[in-house]
Amino acid sequence: MVATAFGGALAFLTRLGVFETVLPFLLVFTLVFAFLEKTKVFGVEKYRSDADNVVYDVPKKNLNSMAAFCIAFFVVASAQLVAIVSEVTSKVVLLIILVFCFTLTVGAFQKEQKEGFALNKTWTVVFEIIVFVGIALIFLNALGWLDDIFNWLNNVWGSEATASLVMVLLLIGLMVFITWDKKPGKSKEAEKSK
Repeated sequence: MVATAFGGALAFLTRLGVFETVLPFLLVFTLVFAFLEKTKVFGVEKYRSDADNVVYDVPKKNLNSMAAFCIAFFVVASAQLVAIVSEVTSKVVLLIILVFCFTLTVGAFQKEQKEGFALNKTWTVVFEIIVFVGIALIFLNALGWLDDIFNWLNNVWGSEATASLVMVLLLIGLMVFITWDKKPGKSKEAEKSK
């Protein structure tokens, strides 16, 4: 492997502990501070603007920053938490890249619009559910709980029992789909004719 200046710089930063302490600290501090600012857990201070004489509720930045600072230090002090943060963030970034590639690919087949590419509401909800499940699986895997869940499911549900259950659910779903009787409603044309 050929050593480059950037490769050497990254190796130097790794030896300094930037990736194990500084970046996780900054990430946790930023996320916790943003959460505290948004939720206003520690209350607000009244601020009157001289320009328009309006009273604003401003979050208590000093308390929010101190709490975020302490929480970030607690996280950095635990090597296990730093490993979890590093693993989760790297996989979430990979998920974001996959989402970007998906939207780029789907957008290539869409008609050109003034607003740009956008999924309809149904596909947006489906896509949000998929991304949520993906992030939940990433967190469970980072915590080491995903293997435990799979082992528990494997012990509780044998392969034959699982296959039988899936088959019964698919058959019930197919029967419901086939026998579903939509009640006739008034069409829009019939309402317009009145």
